[in-house]
Amino acid sequence: MREVLRSRGFSKLPHPSGSSRVDPSAPEAERGEQGLMCGLPAYIHGFPPSSEGAGRSILTRLAYDAHRLRSRAGMLWGWICETVLSRRLSLFLSCTHTFARSCPMKNTQAGGRAGPAPRRPQGADSRPAALNSLSTHLDESGGFELFRAIDRIAASMAANATGGISPTAIWLAYSDWLVHLYRSPGKQAELGNKAWKKLGRLARYTIRRALTEKTPNCIEPLSGDTRFRAEAWQELPFVLWYQVFLLTQQWWHTATHDVPGVSPHHENVVSFSMRQVLDVFSPSNCIFTNPEVLDRALQTGGRSFVEGFQRFIDDLSRNLNSEPPAGAEKFRVGEDVAVTPGKVVYRNHLIELIQYTPSTGSVYAEPLLIVPAWIMKFYILDLSPENSLIRYLVGKGFTVFCISWRNVTAADRNLGLDDYRRLGVMAALGAIGLIVPKCKVHAVGYCLGGTLLSIAAAAMAHMEDKRLASVTLLAAQTDFSEPGELELFIDHSQVESLEGLMWQRGYLPAFHMAGAFQLLRSNDLIWSRMLRHYLMGEPPPMNALIAWNADATRLPYRMHSEYLRSLFLNGDLAAGRYVVDEHPVAIQNIRAPIFALGTERDHIAPWPSVYKIHYLNDTDITFVLTSGGHNAGIVSEPGHPGRRYRFAHKKAEDPCLHADRWLERAELREGSWWPAWVEWLEARSSPQRVPPPAMGAPASGLPILADAPGTYVHQR
Repeated sequence: MREVLRSRGFSKLPHPSGSSRVDPSAPEAERGEQGLMCGLPAYIHGFPPSSEGAGRSILTRLAYDAHRLRSRAGMLWGWICETVLSRRLSLFLSCTHTFARSCPMKNTQAGGRAGPAPRRPQGADSRPAALNSLSTHLDESGGFELFRAIDRIAASMAANATGGISPTAIWLAYSDWLVHLYRSPGKQAELGNKAWKKLGRLARYTIRRALTEKTPNCIEPLSGDTRFRAEAWQELPFVLWYQVFLLTQQWWHTATHDVPGVSPHHENVVSFSMRQVLDVFSPSNCIFTNPEVLDRALQTGGRSFVEGFQRFIDDLSRNLNSEPPAGAEKFRVGEDVAVTPGKVVYRNHLIELIQYTPSTGSVYAEPLLIVPAWIMKFYILDLSPENSLIRYLVGKGFTVFCISWRNVTAADRNLGLDDYRRLGVMAALGAIGLIVPKCKVHAVGYCLGGTLLSIAAAAMAHMEDKRLASVTLLAAQTDFSEPGELELFIDHSQVESLEGLMWQRGYLPAFHMAGAFQLLRSNDLIWSRMLRHYLMGEPPPMNALIAWNADATRLPYRMHSEYLRSLFLNGDLAAGRYVVDEHPVAIQNIRAPIFALGTERDHIAPWPSVYKIHYLNDTDITFVLTSGGHNAGIVSEPGHPGRRYRFAHKKAEDPCLHADRWLERAELREGSWWPAWVEWLEARSSPQRVPPPAMGAPASGLPILADAPGTYVHQR
């Protein structure tokens, strides 16, 4: 704000400490601007730099008015005026047309030159002085930044009222569906026919079930639906209730799909939202229609309800106070989890670089850099010693480095995606080059860290930087055209709403991201939890992975906005339009061999989307599809029961297969994928092992700063 005022000629500003002293020798108007910063409301201080220009000018004028009133009528009256500043901005919305007409317009003179607007005669303007002042501000900036600032204020207010969800996006989806359904008599007849047939099936089943206990159900749950698998659900009347629910769910699935003319995105939004509404009324979520809940209550004499209510109150209190769930305190970072020995050898504003202590007498010459996502803490890859991927790699003879990201605050709102590339991947590579000079690096990216690594690798390829020995992408997308159900939360209207939410705070709160991921698997992560913990009174399980999941992070405003718009909405990276250092980069230019991994039940980065790296690059690509989900599929140590994976290698000259054909031809193997990956890395490393490098490089300005896991990982 101070810089903006100085640019407009107000050079004598108060001290940043907030002193209310004003230079008495200055003219009255300048004294008012000097005192402005003293009476400026906190929410104006928080405006981002992107709302510069006239947006700040109108707020400057309004705050100045409040300051003058304070000085003349006392502290109370000034405080009242400040509290209604937002109302004055709202009044501006109703006066936009008047303001626009009052702005001087450019007048084209002979010869095509723009001349000044004609002036009104003095005294002919009967507008209030505030409108004249506003017209001056509009004239200085063209008004465009002011209008954009008001849009941001309105979007921020609406986003805070709806929790970041765009009502417009939902309204558009339902309007699209309803209008096309109304105009489709054939679809209406189909739905009526199906409803009649389902009623008939239910009536016949009810009669037969009343006569014969072993009557087959008229409908069975989907393979992933475990809500009605208990034997108690096969007893009357519970079996009838869940049969009615499943038939209703099936009918609504038909109603929301294949309506002629509805866009696929709107179809998915309507179908998903209707599924969430139906799940609310599932008989498994009601005390009186769930036999498991009733049996538990009878066995405990009602104590299960008391214990469940106590857990609900405890969870509610912890959520309101931003505290971790009960039991998470048993998994302390650096003591119970993230205990692999190492040192912090480099630190900047955004990252700490951890070098792990070697556990073998000799190591591979090529070090390994891990780039985790910054929507999570890095120690997902270093949980307990039994399932730590980092410890496993160190034990196999690799010199492992890992980035630990800073948990950003509102002060980091302007960190962009390219800042993460420069201060993250490139800074880490530079530090590794000082510790292990003249050696290529095996780079590994997980989730969003893999996307960032692919951008950095493409930029390095464009600059003919050949420091990468290989690139490993774990559950990382490079083409976001089919991101799965996550696409439900990403369209232009929804992104605008999220930007409004982030614009006021400066970041995306951790619980918003966690809530979106939970909705994608609401039966497993929401309703099942409520049933077991609150209705049946069962103690919630707690392990290292659950404790890590509760240790969430924030995303800076600018970075998340660029990520959603450039990668998701516009597809710039896949299309070769993403710009780094004023040059577009292309995944096609990466020539280092690639190891890509997807997981079978990934609801964040579906494996067919991860597989699309084959369509963007024709270097040697090894693709692995492992069992498990986005996290459990990665933390898949050798010896873990029930693990399996599919493995296939494509050379640069081999034809590219579609994902379905790849699935048919890939080799199925039992066990963990970790040993196969280590073999892949060994084949692309120097055959001759070398002594382990020193920890850090003090002579090159990289002293040891702290013990692993560092300090950034403890930020809340």
